[in-house]
Amino acid sequence: MSEFKKINASDINESVFDLIGKDWALVTSGSADNFNTMTVSWGGAGIMWGKPVAFTFIRPQRYTFEFIEKNDYYTMSFFDEKYRDALKLCGSKSGRDVDKVAETGLTPAFTEDGIPYFAEAKLVLVCKKMYSQFLNSESILDEQSVSKWYDNDFHKMYISEIKEVLTK
Repeated sequence: MSEFKKINASDINESVFDLIGKDWALVTSGSADNFNTMTVSWGGAGIMWGKPVAFTFIRPQRYTFEFIEKNDYYTMSFFDEKYRDALKLCGSKSGRDVDKVAETGLTPAFTEDGIPYFAEAKLVLVCKKMYSQFLNSESILDEQSVSKWYDNDFHKMYISEIKEVLTK
């Protein structure tokens, strides 16, 4: 973590729309001994219950879902464009089947509390879960989104306090 510095969430200068929607992120959860990561391009950031938060969505079929469910913390790592292929791999392959670290060449790093992220990231959000709930068809008011994105395999939404922001 030596090349990273800690900043306040309010001091993030990049657009959250670009970071999540265009650049994508790796959501990573677990421990130094056992973790998994996956690419996400849905989510956001804001304020909830007076705290800076990030929210993301994970389908229960994803291997990373097991890690997020078991752990209170996860990270969201954001990268420069030169890592796009690594993010594509992490979004298309399962950690059940491939070693994503070996396949991508990304370097695992860990916070002082042992929470995994990646050394090549330009920005890392260290998140502590505050709220989670499965999306469901009854609550989605945009019916076209249900038919476009779902076949009864709804994401679980996680709203998490941003405990640390690491940047280079």
